[in-house]
Amino acid sequence: MKMQKKHIAMYSGGASSAFVAYHMVKQYGRENCMLLFTDTLWEDEDNYRFMEDTAEYIGLPLTYVVDGRTPEDVFFETKFLGNARLARCSEELKVKQTLVFLESLRAKENVEPILYFGIGPHETHRAINLREFYGHMGITPIECRFPLIETFTEEPNVRKIITEEWNIKLPRMYELGFSHANCGGRCVRGGFHHYAQLYKIWPDRYKLQEEMEERFRKEFNKDVSILKKNKKPYTLKELRERFEKEPDYLDSLISMDVNMDKDDLQGSPCVICDIEKD
Repeated sequence: MKMQKKHIAMYSGGASSAFVAYHMVKQYGRENCMLLFTDTLWEDEDNYRFMEDTAEYIGLPLTYVVDGRTPEDVFFETKFLGNARLARCSEELKVKQTLVFLESLRAKENVEPILYFGIGPHETHRAINLREFYGHMGITPIECRFPLIETFTEEPNVRKIITEEWNIKLPRMYELGFSHANCGGRCVRGGFHHYAQLYKIWPDRYKLQEEMEERFRKEFNKDVSILKKNKKPYTLKELRERFEKEPDYLDSLISMDVNMDKDDLQGSPCVICDIEKD
């Protein structure tokens, strides 16, 4: 029996993925499309509001896939603290759950999934990595499409379209200055700039992350940290103490006016997380 194609937007809580989903549905019809969100249970509450608002506008329900663990659970179970270079939370809670869901969809509904990502021309390297990744994962290669790169001759201003034409407010983490909205600001791949922003905007969330890091270090007796500086561990406790002594250092990190390795300062994106810098 011939498999039916199912066009699946990898919904992320960002503006670009919502825009791509809208055009995917216009082209292939609601009956052939799906909006998929893998939930880490650490997301900012306004991300959920935005996803539900845009899903309603598009006219499709949002399909949630939830492992049930948080990134913290994964770190302690695997005895590995996620950092800017390797985040098993993404592998376990997003990548693995996506693959399990897609293979189940294939088996139960006899569909061939095609994935759509809201990645723009400024991040073509991510598109290459994702296509390579999904081409070699699972039982059968999974096709990936990137309409903002492959379809549109000129990259649209998706934020303006969503706010002015759709009349939907963007997730608050955009206006708060975060580079992305992963895990409510607690993304372990965020880098120094991201954590400086988190400390300034939501010190309570920074405290949760700092306490988790300290518990991990103590329980496993490992000199490890989420952040790295000069290729050595640099704990969130150390960073907070420096902020308290040198407020100007906090401002310099937020403005990125600091002499630091780019990867340490800006971090790096997860495999399939919401990294939308449009």
